[in-house]
Amino acid sequence: MSSIFFGELMGTMVLVYLGDSVVANVILKKTKGEGTGWIVITTAWAFAVLLGIFASNACGSPGAHINPAVTLAMALMNNTPWEQVPVFVSAQFIGGFIGAILVYLHYMPHFKATEDGATKLGVFSTGPAIRDWTNWLGEIFGTFMLVFSIVGIGK
Repeated sequence: MSSIFFGELMGTMVLVYLGDSVVANVILKKTKGEGTGWIVITTAWAFAVLLGIFASNACGSPGAHINPAVTLAMALMNNTPWEQVPVFVSAQFIGGFIGAILVYLHYMPHFKATEDGATKLGVFSTGPAIRDWTNWLGEIFGTFMLVFSIVGIGK
């Protein structure tokens, strides 16, 4: 189980570090990528997921869930033993936290140069352009698609 923990921690750390780093590079002030747009962010996030999976596998987690929603879905589908769920999820939380700290440290001068608090928050989270109850639908549908495709691949 220690290899699963280390693999999930490293994979999630790589995922969050690379994914949030590209967001920081695009939206924070005085970066080389400032203002390059959503296509840069979405493309880089796709590679961040891929490299997170590679890192997770290479470091000992053949499941490479790197997301608690995936872990829960895999357990519900009996593809992951329930006693491993706390190992997966705790490693994912710790790995995500470490990845976020690394992004903050890496982009610290750019965080200081950026005055808008919402922009700074946007490095680590998303917010809707229009606040409405339908935003929840988007989150539910997106999570369903992610989990459905991952669980479907795992069968």
